[in-house]
Amino acid sequence: MRSVKDILKSNVLATQPHAADLKSIPCIDPSPPLVNQNYESTDPLNPAETLKCPACQDRGIIIEGDVAYPCNCMRMRKMENQFRHARISRVLKNCRLEKFRFDFYGPERVDQPHRQGAAKALKAAYSFVDECRRNPHGLGILFTGPVGSGKTYLAASIANELIEAQLQVLFLVVPDLLDELRATYKSEVNEMDLLDTARTIPILILDDLGAHNYTEWTRNRLYSIINYRMNELLPTVITSNLSLDEMEDYIGVRTTSRIIQSSRIFRLTVEEDIRHQMYEEREGK
Repeated sequence: MRSVKDILKSNVLATQPHAADLKSIPCIDPSPPLVNQNYESTDPLNPAETLKCPACQDRGIIIEGDVAYPCNCMRMRKMENQFRHARISRVLKNCRLEKFRFDFYGPERVDQPHRQGAAKALKAAYSFVDECRRNPHGLGILFTGPVGSGKTYLAASIANELIEAQLQVLFLVVPDLLDELRATYKSEVNEMDLLDTARTIPILILDDLGAHNYTEWTRNRLYSIINYRMNELLPTVITSNLSLDEMEDYIGVRTTSRIIQSSRIFRLTVEEDIRHQMYEEREGK
């Protein structure tokens, strides 16, 4: 996984394509390399070498007569880079809002509270994506609920939808972020670079804001991120298995207050951990 500092060194996310180009960008899983083993290289010096893109011979452009234009593979590589820079893990890159499964939340009934909560959260996720596409400044979302209730799935789905819309997104797992911040004491990484990235990225996802070992130092760093983003109206998506009262105990009253002020709050609940349900489904039980 790339560190936040590595992201700062890249200008890939700073380059925005024209709206007309977006229609030609396919929805891809950027994990595998863009290699087609069925095509052989036409390079006489490397006859056995395979081409990543036979259409442009890996040049990145296609020439037709006197006209040259970017090959579609360049857009695909750009999309691949955006997923990588957003720090979306391999298992989460395939999460999509349209794949959200209500059957994990119990039988379909009008009085089913688990399904009702899931429906409200999914609708809010769709609305958040639409709002971010129209306006870079606005409210964030806080998804709360027990472990295995679908919070991370919704957050990752939001991130993937926005990345495909060519928006700048950073997906951070809170314990990993805190570990990186602590590590700045023993490395050459500049702590302010890490904080500035989390503070200023247009859309930030903070996953798993839970009952970790918070010190006053880490609480202050979290407060710095949340407070800056609230004041600049930069939307943040947060997932947590803590209640608001518990959140105050762990990360502090002032940080919790700012999360409430800058977020719409939705709670997801399930009878059984979704990961357990997926295991039983996978194993045929």
